[in-house]
Amino acid sequence: MVADIFSISTAEQFEAMALKVFGFQAEHCAVYAEYLRLIDVAPSSIDRVEDIPMLPIELFKSHQVYSADSEPQAVFTSSATTGMTSSRHLVADLSLYERSFTEGFRLFYGEPSEWSIYGLLPSYLQRSGSSLIYMVDSLIKQCGSGGFYLDDYDKLLADMAADPKPKILLGVTYALLDLAERYAPRLVDTVVMETGGMKGYRKEMPKPQLHKLLCEAFGVDRIHSEYGMAELLSQGYSVGEGLFAAPAWMRVFTRDVNDPFKALEPSRRGAINVIDLANLYSCSFIATQDVGVAYPDGTFRIEGRLTDAEIRGCNLLVQ
Repeated sequence: MVADIFSISTAEQFEAMALKVFGFQAEHCAVYAEYLRLIDVAPSSIDRVEDIPMLPIELFKSHQVYSADSEPQAVFTSSATTGMTSSRHLVADLSLYERSFTEGFRLFYGEPSEWSIYGLLPSYLQRSGSSLIYMVDSLIKQCGSGGFYLDDYDKLLADMAADPKPKILLGVTYALLDLAERYAPRLVDTVVMETGGMKGYRKEMPKPQLHKLLCEAFGVDRIHSEYGMAELLSQGYSVGEGLFAAPAWMRVFTRDVNDPFKALEPSRRGAINVIDLANLYSCSFIATQDVGVAYPDGTFRIEGRLTDAEIRGCNLLVQ
């Protein structure tokens, strides 16, 4: 089944595989099976992707969302501020994650070996269990150049200036903004990619305003972005203007913020649902807390978070 997931190239193949994965997870993921029972959905009644129920992402905080018989090879956790509970994503097969992020990177940027990746991800490096750090560390090794920099901006900029290869500066948003304000370095042959937001270190700001500040400081035409989370094994990428695309085994669409079971037509703003078929051994059908717009061609925008953090329907399993 894994090989079939990563060979998807058409909408028909995606839909057939999504239904196959749904049947597998409805049987083998106890949390998902119980959720389907509580919302009175018989797995045998689902014959269209549009009708597959999305599991509220909060259940990764309170339950073991897992579809494998073996012990997990890793547990990825989400970032959490003081007093918050982290999500826990049990990963049965790390090679599946590695294949997902490597093939996803190739789709948007080509072979990793053609690049140097410089990671400016302090809040992720300072905790354990980050799926982002695992991904970037693996990609850096595939590149053969680059590295992680906690807060040594002088060394980061010196190493980048001496590097003849095309470069990706991948940073958590607040750290990139800090670098921009303190140094305003004019970067050469460099893609600047932001991810992760402000993490409570700074006040959130509209993406167009943020990207304008970063472009002016770094001397680049556009800011790229990465969309991922601990609960997913695939990523979406934006090569500018905040418009994301996803690999063929991942689909993003929206739901009504007041009715979690009502999918919206393309181009309507709503809460974000994600189908990530790389989540084969957890749950591939996730109702996130993000808000945005999904377009008919499969691209999407992320515009923020739900104002009410609790997605309706979650209390069916949270006691």
